[in-house]
Amino acid sequence: MAAGTRSKLNPILVAVERSRTSTRARRSLVEITLDRYRAFVFPNRVREQRYRSGFLKLMPLSNRLPEIPYIRLSKIERGEVFARADELIRIGRALNVAPEDLLVDVDSSKFDIATWAAPFQDTRPWNDADERNAVLLGAALKVRRHHDRALTIAALDQAYGLPPVILSRLENAQKTLGRWNDATLGSLYRLFDVSDAAMLEALITEQYLLGELDGFVELVANPATRLGRSRQRIGELRAALLAGGRKTRAERSSAAFSKAIAEKPAQFAAPALAAPTADLALPYHPREICVYGAPLPGGIIAFVKTDSMIEAPLRAGPRAFGLRVCRATLGAGLPANAVVIVDPDQVPTTGGIAAVRTGEGYRLVTVTFDRTGTTMGYSVTPDVAINIDEVDPENVARIIGAVFP
Repeated sequence: MAAGTRSKLNPILVAVERSRTSTRARRSLVEITLDRYRAFVFPNRVREQRYRSGFLKLMPLSNRLPEIPYIRLSKIERGEVFARADELIRIGRALNVAPEDLLVDVDSSKFDIATWAAPFQDTRPWNDADERNAVLLGAALKVRRHHDRALTIAALDQAYGLPPVILSRLENAQKTLGRWNDATLGSLYRLFDVSDAAMLEALITEQYLLGELDGFVELVANPATRLGRSRQRIGELRAALLAGGRKTRAERSSAAFSKAIAEKPAQFAAPALAAPTADLALPYHPREICVYGAPLPGGIIAFVKTDSMIEAPLRAGPRAFGLRVCRATLGAGLPANAVVIVDPDQVPTTGGIAAVRTGEGYRLVTVTFDRTGTTMGYSVTPDVAINIDEVDPENVARIIGAVFP
């Protein structure tokens, strides 16, 4: 029987055959570090401050925050997703606390992740074997997507019935295999070409023993990886809130000055000025920014400088730049010959457009929430879905304008 035919008929036999002929060093399953707190990437003080402000339930607080869907607010409080700076500002305002007071120092000797996570953890008994299989499955999914570029988030949703939110939970091992419903299990069996859970577990175990999941298991289950990610993102949020705080203080000063002018207009009246002469009538010089962009396969826009310049809007930050659309990846409303203005210092908002930086360049996506409150970015051609909440904020920039020919 041909090897290809044997592979389709019995993945376990093929896995065993590969293990017998492999020359790579084998390892033990017990070497996998199981992180009991892998789901809690963003520990915070939202729940604590909510209680202090008299909100014993989350729903009354959610009613004061129409911009943040209830499900997303719940995920933020539980630490399952990272909040954005603008979301922390809104939550802090609703709770009458500074947004910085919603953050924790994960490196403080007073912080203990076990104590923090206790109210949110599942009460089901912990089973090492089940948890290990969940980690291996998450790593195996990441490996499949890494080696097969056709397995995009959109393709997994359409061809295998794995929507982005389910895929994210699978890849982060948020549930053990036995807790997924029949529809999700059936999708996994089709994806891995197996017929039941036992064959799937055998396959992913063999992949680990052969070293094929090296580097990916640690992304799912290593406490140090989780802590490092939490430390980095919380630090970025502190910096963003600090910058926003300086702006807020300036706005307060401006408001106080305006109030003083209204109360004592004569004291602040400017001296009369003569009409400007021709020598003083200086022309207005708008700020111009460079335009980048060259088409790459798959709807990616290469960050290649062109000879063109474009006028920046007044609200554009110092790092703003122009980007040629190159292809109508978002439909006819944004044609290929348009130029969008990208501002890396502004956070994308739902209903708008964002530029997501990849290893090769940028991808344009429309920004919206899915039914679970996850911030998603979508492209039409090609059909791509990106979980914005899982992308490093430094790699996501807001589109603040567009110029059409």
